[in-house]
Amino acid sequence: MSNKLQEEIKKRKTFAIISHPDAGKTTLTEKLLLFGGAIQVAGAVKSNKIKKTTVSDFMEIEKQRGISVATSVMAFEYDGLKINILDTPGHKDFAEDTYRTLTAVDSVIVVIDVAKGVEEQTEKLVSVCRMRNTPIIVFINKLDREGKDGFDLLDEIEAKLGLHVMPLSWPIGMGQTFQGVYNLFEKKLMLFKPHGKQDDEVIEFNDLSNPELEKHIGNRAAATLREESEILHEVYPDFNKQDYLDGKISPVFFGSAVNNFGVKELLDCFIQIAPNPLPRTTEERVVNPTEDKFAGFVFKIHANIDPRHRDRIAFMRICSGTFERNTNYLHVRQGKQMRFSNPTSFMAAKKEIVDEAFPGDVVGLYDSGNFKIGDSITEGESLHFKGIPAFSPEIFRFVENKEPMKYKQFQKGLEQLMDEGVAQLFLREFDGRRIIGVVGNLQFDVIKYRLEGEYGAKVEYEPANFHKACWVTCEDKNAFQEFKERRRRDLATDKDGNLVFLAESSWMLKMTQENHPKVQFHFTSEF
Repeated sequence: MSNKLQEEIKKRKTFAIISHPDAGKTTLTEKLLLFGGAIQVAGAVKSNKIKKTTVSDFMEIEKQRGISVATSVMAFEYDGLKINILDTPGHKDFAEDTYRTLTAVDSVIVVIDVAKGVEEQTEKLVSVCRMRNTPIIVFINKLDREGKDGFDLLDEIEAKLGLHVMPLSWPIGMGQTFQGVYNLFEKKLMLFKPHGKQDDEVIEFNDLSNPELEKHIGNRAAATLREESEILHEVYPDFNKQDYLDGKISPVFFGSAVNNFGVKELLDCFIQIAPNPLPRTTEERVVNPTEDKFAGFVFKIHANIDPRHRDRIAFMRICSGTFERNTNYLHVRQGKQMRFSNPTSFMAAKKEIVDEAFPGDVVGLYDSGNFKIGDSITEGESLHFKGIPAFSPEIFRFVENKEPMKYKQFQKGLEQLMDEGVAQLFLREFDGRRIIGVVGNLQFDVIKYRLEGEYGAKVEYEPANFHKACWVTCEDKNAFQEFKERRRRDLATDKDGNLVFLAESSWMLKMTQENHPKVQFHFTSEF
């Protein structure tokens, strides 16, 4: 391994920010970008006349609805390090996109609203991280509003998310009485000034028993802070970085992202403790970032990032070696060589061409339809990265083309959106009808909106009463043939031609499984 590769790996930290909608995730992303000098003005600037939309939400429907629909990738430099943030959709209807994004990061920051505490969507996403032992830092946000007691929140996080927490900062008051945060990690007192002025006071404060404390925050707050920090010392062990990296403990920070308060402390601690690019598992072997040969995988595809050009971008996470522009690499699934003349790195909607990229980086590859989610690209070795499934959808509608003259656009648009993993398309065998399956209803709106806006195709939906779609396989040819003949009306194929069984109810699914014991029913596409 070259020295250059080793140095580049040490510089990189790639993480995702996850949360329930409205906990302040996109705001936190922006403030991190501000510290990195990647943007000059926060997008959430609200004045009476202008409301600039946030930097990381660049799809039209996101601007209208104020939710992140597509995962954005943003890179910035801070303190000599290169930090890659993957901003994920918080809305539950887009959970699948988030699950896939989590395969491409090495650690995660979870944002929790101080008033609402742990919400359902956060529980689901954190459970995916825990399956992979992904290191997690928790940021408790909106301290300038009234919310739950700090200790109660820590208990709730432990109970609902199953994390062992380790507070590294502690709030002084909350809402109306919020005065700042004591940074336990760096022994500093940070005093809050509302309206996000950059001159929040930071005072080195190693000894809380020092009477100077009263001068800064008053008698009552000083007494409370001393008492609470004693409890923290008794209840929580000293911070151990290795335990965090192993996913055993989760550091907790308090702050107010919209006021830019507590964010720098989070970032400063993050760059000290968060992992550099980690090894990735493939079906063949474990791939280490320090290997000389390049390998990476596609975890997301986004059509029409620039509506003026019909382009698709495949987002690839680099796992090992150095990726170079204009070099031939093997597209493993298709077994063919490809070269990329304009691989791009992202600063939200700003893109620039990169000549080389290193493990931990996410590169956008312009794609004319060659890629699917989960594809591997290597310097020649046949590798298949694991853990990038499609989930079996639970909400279905028939989709019909409304304008016969626009059939081509309809077909192309549907095909491209399905390759992005926005939803899944099934073709019913006996009548050829198209059925879209999604995880959440909002995806139907997005598909319709994008087909009209980006492809000029109009669609209409009809209700389709299915309970579940699952992939079916069978070793025994005769048994499989009998199954296909008996269940002909319930069979469809997915976009890769795999056979799918559409169950009308949970009872029907159970009966079919009992009647055809030799047939396997799979609920994710990875089988």
